[in-house]
Amino acid sequence: MSSPKPRKTGSKPAETITFDEIDQRILEILQHDSDTPLTTISEEVGLSATPCWRRIKRMEEAGVIKKRVVLVDQSRANVPMTVFIGVSTPRHEMSWLTQFRELIDEIPEVVEAYRLTGTVDYILKVVVPDITTYDTVYKKMIERLEFSQVNSMISMEELKFTTAIPTKYL
Repeated sequence: MSSPKPRKTGSKPAETITFDEIDQRILEILQHDSDTPLTTISEEVGLSATPCWRRIKRMEEAGVIKKRVVLVDQSRANVPMTVFIGVSTPRHEMSWLTQFRELIDEIPEVVEAYRLTGTVDYILKVVVPDITTYDTVYKKMIERLEFSQVNSMISMEELKFTTAIPTKYL
């Protein structure tokens, strides 16, 4: 068993919180199913309910647990098509980035967006019912902003999807 590693949290810069293997296991359980009853979690990690609940609350307050959400099946929600869009900007200015953020915030089909290093400046993950709807999203983007390149890649098959992150680095 390794010794706990202190981690600084986002709530207070000087505050240090230590997470251990029990915290890691609690997070693994919650990432798998955030509706898992507290009694089940506490039994699985070998704690009574109150200390287990306190650990969960501490991780929420520390910002380790950001929020709890429902995962919706894309196909059943009639948005089976995933398109990744690589975007290159014509200029690297804060005003352009601000406009880009505002634009992607207004498009609900854009479910993820990242700023990158390398030859592509940004990558977007877009979910849509069909190519016609994707074309509408594309046109909305190019109508509002100038891009030097937009490269769309349609996903043929999802090989792995998880929202769970590794907890062993806590």
